[in-house]
Amino acid sequence: MPPLPKLLVSSVVRGANQGDSHGGVYIVDLENETFEQRVDWNDCGIDFGGRGADRGLRGIVVHGDEIFVAASDELFVFDRNFKVVGSYRNPYLKHCHEISEHRGSLYLTSTGFDSILRFDLATRRFNLGLQLLDTAGRFSARIYDPLATGGPAPSVQFHLNSVYANDSGIFVCGLKLPALVRMTPQSVDAVAELPSGTHNARPFRNGVLLNDTEADSLVLFLPNRLISIPVPKYAREDLLNAEADESGVARQGFGRGLCVISETLVAGGSSPTTVSLYDLSKEQRVKSVNITMDMRNAAHGMAIWPF
Repeated sequence: MPPLPKLLVSSVVRGANQGDSHGGVYIVDLENETFEQRVDWNDCGIDFGGRGADRGLRGIVVHGDEIFVAASDELFVFDRNFKVVGSYRNPYLKHCHEISEHRGSLYLTSTGFDSILRFDLATRRFNLGLQLLDTAGRFSARIYDPLATGGPAPSVQFHLNSVYANDSGIFVCGLKLPALVRMTPQSVDAVAELPSGTHNARPFRNGVLLNDTEADSLVLFLPNRLISIPVPKYAREDLLNAEADESGVARQGFGRGLCVISETLVAGGSSPTTVSLYDLSKEQRVKSVNITMDMRNAAHGMAIWPF
């Protein structure tokens, strides 16, 4: 069996106060079960004032020698040494959660506008906006130019939180969206029903792979089979800021972050920030790397680290 890859993982901290850590970016070595923090939200040379500073860093894509990381309303570009080399904003990018790369473009969820924005990696410009609409139970999309005025008004009807793009279309899901929706130039349609509270839903092996966040499980829905594997949980006395659960600010076992390694191995994230390896053929979690026991600190974006 070849060595397991290293992963690039972002985290956010719910309910953090000014001066507290708001998360960061880590390299997680699954093979040796170690990690190294490479970006600290509070100490990376970025002025985060007015940039969704209360929510940390989110979706991650590694493309060539560059690392693209989404914040709430800004797309940051790091080199492989984690030096910031660029950043991009758009008036229709609000409360971004996840990003996906396909054929030279990034696709970003704009949760605050119920939209997906496309960012061209060659020109470094936002060149397409797609706002998801539901009219009497029928999905459609409003196409708009994110560089022009007259775009959509803010909307959080679906709370879009993840996107996955491939040759079949752009697949999106959200906390308030009861289906995995595929957008293509010809149509917008629901391809699979989803449980409420879903994160990171994407097509996989003739089915749908996702974090069933309300059920605290990583799930693969296949046509004639369901694989559900619980995320790790810890004894309350081992948690830091455990009172956040009572206040409703955060809770442990919140599953978010997904990275496909092979047809049978998948990595997923949970809170307090933990990266777990799931073997779908064995239907079990085979290892976990815990980064912090602070229950407010939750994994978010995840990508293979190729360097």
